[in-house]
Amino acid sequence: MSRPRKDAPLRSDAQRNRERILEVATAELTRCADAPLSSIARKAGVGQGTFYRNFPHREALVLEVYRYEMQQVARAASTLLGTREPGEALREWMDRLARFAMTKAGLADAIRLVTSAPGGPDKPGPTPVMEAAGLLLRANEEAGTIRPGVSEDDFFLAIAGLWQIGQGEDWQPRAARLLDLVMDGLRAGAPGR
Repeated sequence: MSRPRKDAPLRSDAQRNRERILEVATAELTRCADAPLSSIARKAGVGQGTFYRNFPHREALVLEVYRYEMQQVARAASTLLGTREPGEALREWMDRLARFAMTKAGLADAIRLVTSAPGGPDKPGPTPVMEAAGLLLRANEEAGTIRPGVSEDDFFLAIAGLWQIGQGEDWQPRAARLLDLVMDGLRAGAPGR
């Protein structure tokens, strides 16, 4: 019997199991950084073998949850641009980014635990999210809906307050106000206004 190649695409049932594990792990690790892996597997409805075949150790799971959430936010940018006007796409994407920020805040302890261990993996960088922001910013600049010349770095500096909002607070209204202010700032000086 031949073994599947490491880079071969997963069967659809295996992919669904993996995504279900990631969804449950996101919720559980956000709630509690040291949530038991057995509990995550049980709540995802998979056996221990399936769980450990996908994620052989806690570090692999935590970092994949972070990457998975980041990829979901990044993919949303092009999807939104395909279905919304650039300004609407950017603002809606910012809401998704806020939800990611809150998830990341909850995962921060779990990420810190696995990346601070001796010989542990490095914390993944935000590249896909930066690229998604760039895509949205360029689309808006071309449409004349934001001021010209806003870089991804400028954008993330402007929304840095998201990462200061505590999870225990009613974060959604605060994040919405902050993001509305950022959108107002991006629109100021836009050629199409």
